[in-house]
This record gives sequence, C-alpha cells and structure tokens, in this order.
Amino acid sequence: MLTSMVGKTGRKTLALLDYATRIFALFWRLLHLSLFRQKEGRLMVRRGIVEQIYFTAVQALPIIIPIALIVGIPTILQLAILSGQQEAGRIAVILVVRELGPILTALVVTLRSATAVTIELGYMRVLKEIEALEMAGIDPLRLICLPRLVGITVAIVCLFVVFNVVAIAGSYVLLFTFTEASISQFLISFSQAITGIDIIASFTKAFSFGIIISLVCIYRGLSCHSNFTWIAINTSKASMESFFFCLVANIFITVVFYG
Repeated sequence: MLTSMVGKTGRKTLALLDYATRIFALFWRLLHLSLFRQKEGRLMVRRGIVEQIYFTAVQALPIIIPIALIVGIPTILQLAILSGQQEAGRIAVILVVRELGPILTALVVTLRSATAVTIELGYMRVLKEIEALEMAGIDPLRLICLPRLVGITVAIVCLFVVFNVVAIAGSYVLLFTFTEASISQFLISFSQAITGIDIIASFTKAFSFGIIISLVCIYRGLSCHSNFTWIAINTSKASMESFFFCLVANIFITVVFYG
C-alpha cells in the first residue's frame, strides 16, 4: 500500500515537472521569436496580433463592462456604507484595483477567448495543418502562437484598465446617488489610498495572467493527438489550469508586493 502511494506520488511529481518544463520551453521559444524577429512574415504576424487583440479585448467589452458594474458597484457600495464614506476610496483600491480587477478579467478571457485558442490549435493539430505549415517551411510557433501570446496578454492588460475604470466610476455614481458622499471626498480618499506599488502590482498581475493563460492554452492546443476527442479534453484542462495558475500567481505576487 505504501509502495503504491509513493509510486503514484512520484509519477505525479515527474508529470508535473515535465509539464512545467514543456511550458517553460514553449515560453522561451516564443520569447526568442519575439526578440529576434525575422523580416519574412512580419506583416502576417502583426495582423495576427491585431486580430487577436480585437477578438479578445474589443469584442469582450460588452461582457467585461456589465461584469465590472455588477461586481464592483454592490461590493464597494455596501462596504462603504458599513465603514464610512471616508473609506470608500481605500476600499476601491483594495478590492477592485488589487484583487477583483485582475482575477475577474483573467476569468473572462479564459472562458471566452483562451479556450477558443485551444480549440483552434487543436483542430489544426488533428487535421495536420500544423505539419503542413512545417513542411512548407513556415514556423507555426511564429505565425500562429506568437500572435496569440502577444494579443491575449495585451488584451488582458487593456481589459483590466477598463474593468477598474468602470467599476470605480459606477460605484461613485451610486454612492453619490444614495449617500451624501461628494466627488471631491471620494477622489481624495482614492488618491490617498492608491500608491505606486498598487499600480505596479496590479499591472504585474494582469501581465502575468496574460502570459500564463496564453502559454497554457497554446500548449494544450498543440498537445492534441490525432483524435477529435482530445480537443474537448485539452480545452477543459486548459481552462481549469489557466485559472488555477492565475490564482497561484495572484497569491505569489500579492505576497511579494505586500508581504
């Protein structure tokens, strides 16, 4: 019994190390492609980046804006009423800028866009389109994967800014409507609460989440075998692993900046 448990733990550990190594190798390869860019195919790569940003960020605005209002307004409003109007700005910084903004933005992008990347790459893998590009002398990592990495990362950072602005502005509108809070009092409280560390930490989270989500979904898409069943399996794994790793990264970054 003990031998079986030890063996299972060892196999799980080796599988996790192998997974982490492959993800890091993929990131290193994409980083090398982004730093040492070839002249051939630049237009197609840039077009892919713009299309990915449009699909991930612009088309997600009708989703992220209502979520920001639905989550941000009642949270800040209730806590501001309980703790006093002078604490409204500090609560907005702690809840929205530091925690809710990056996490909820990452969740929306994971569910809406990142899984689509996994499905797209999975179908290309199963239908041998990836091999066809390689046989034609085209690097699929540069033509397909690099634009996804850059586009999703930039989109998450942009959506994070939109989420914060909408949530905080919407919260103030309700505070002004249902309480006696003034705009000057709220802005003073907010400016006193937010610091450079808050801004750096929040953008670090958004940037890290974009890289994590992109790498996991690209890897899972390319890992699909010659069977369509693997596309559904790997898409489910990609969504769960992406959000889990984002939560782990969120804790790590919070400890680094505020611990």
